[in-house]
Amino acid sequence: MENMVQTAMQNVNFAAIMPSLVLTCFCLALLLLNAFVKRGSTSYAAFFSLVALGATACVSYLAWDNPQFGFAGQVALDNYAVFFNFIFILAAALSILMSDAYLKREGYPVGEYYTLILFSTVGAMLMASGTDMMTIFLGLEVMSIALYVLAGFFRRQLRSNEAGLKYFLLGAFSTGFLLYGIALIYGVTGTTNVADIGSYLAMNHHLVSDPILVGGMILLATGFLFKIAIVPFHMWTPDVYEGAPTPIAAFMSAGPKAAAFAAFMRVFLIGLGSMHSTWVGMLWVLAVLTMIVGNFIAIKQTNLKRMLAYSSIAHAGYALVGLVASNAVGVSAVLFYMLAYTLMNIGAFSILVLAGKVGEDNLTLQGFAGFGYKRPVLAVLFTICLFSLMGIPPSAGFTGKFFIFAGALNAGYVWLAVIGVLNSAVSLYYYLRVMVYMYFRSPEEEFDWVQLKPGATLCAVISVVGVLVLGIVPGAVMALARHALF
Repeated sequence: MENMVQTAMQNVNFAAIMPSLVLTCFCLALLLLNAFVKRGSTSYAAFFSLVALGATACVSYLAWDNPQFGFAGQVALDNYAVFFNFIFILAAALSILMSDAYLKREGYPVGEYYTLILFSTVGAMLMASGTDMMTIFLGLEVMSIALYVLAGFFRRQLRSNEAGLKYFLLGAFSTGFLLYGIALIYGVTGTTNVADIGSYLAMNHHLVSDPILVGGMILLATGFLFKIAIVPFHMWTPDVYEGAPTPIAAFMSAGPKAAAFAAFMRVFLIGLGSMHSTWVGMLWVLAVLTMIVGNFIAIKQTNLKRMLAYSSIAHAGYALVGLVASNAVGVSAVLFYMLAYTLMNIGAFSILVLAGKVGEDNLTLQGFAGFGYKRPVLAVLFTICLFSLMGIPPSAGFTGKFFIFAGALNAGYVWLAVIGVLNSAVSLYYYLRVMVYMYFRSPEEEFDWVQLKPGATLCAVISVVGVLVLGIVPGAVMALARHALF
């Protein structure tokens, strides 16, 4: 009996979930603190949340090159998980920076808002470090439930109500697909552990064509691809981004998407690696469709939040190209691209936060007419982020796409890389159209409501500096991404 207890304690190893554990403790403390603070005061919650994320970053850093495994092989705090942890922390921190003044402007200064962002980050961390599909599912649900509430946070606005309801209903369906896929794979392999599934299929290669296993793989992919917003599982994205609070739309486009990619790549490259020939063709087609649909529908958008939503769909297609390549260059490029996309997309959203009126009805192309003349500093920051989203050098977006398409070329997917480059050229139209309105249209308003709020301005500056640094000297971060591969 004593040996069994000792073995169980050895299997637990809380060090393997220490970043999630630390952040969860801060979340619970913030919930308790909210109960004793006057309603309407939220600056303390924003500051407390940033301290929590800083402490979590320090704990994650200690695990670099010091991998920890625990809970009978269900969690691994390896370099791969640590790299993604920093992406989640960065996305959450930048979103929190732009939120305080924004919430007060919109009339929703509620401290629980920050707690939900932190809980969503906890779920994302569990997804990245999960080496068992049940752990990944647990992380997905923790992350998603918080996001459902955040998407509909502006409860007196119909758009926000619609966003929360659509995301919840479609998210519930996608979760059902994911669970059914896990059940079918478990039925064939007898385990939900990702590494054990990979070993079992490697020893029983005849099973890779089993209809039940193939069906389970497709259902599993459906659940992940919904979170990533891959076509045809993308329909929720524009409505949710438009209706959700702008900082939450920014956060959803970066952190949760990176978490879904982290889990998706670990499961498919390790657990279902023996089925590569089965799923690679499917992902090839989906990557092409996602790039084309995202870019071409974005052309027609006049609302900037909807435009960035369709843009995020297209960028998910670019990142999927690296997974299709499935080589060291392609997979490490996905890690690099998730970091780069976090900076450039949140940077763009931070300008929308600063430029928006109460209710944000002016976040349209016409609403930005002459913005470059009236608010030149913000317009320049916005332009740099848009250039990066286009993939113009020397920006992080260009470098990320270069690495991804190089991975595809190295794997022999020449046409996939060509289609990706052509889609990047298509995206020039709708990004440049924003700049045309900012610099070549007469201003209809004075933009006198725009104030350089410290948090959102700092968020924009950090994002732009990060975009330029990753674009000019990407070598160090790309080396870390390669070192992070499992």
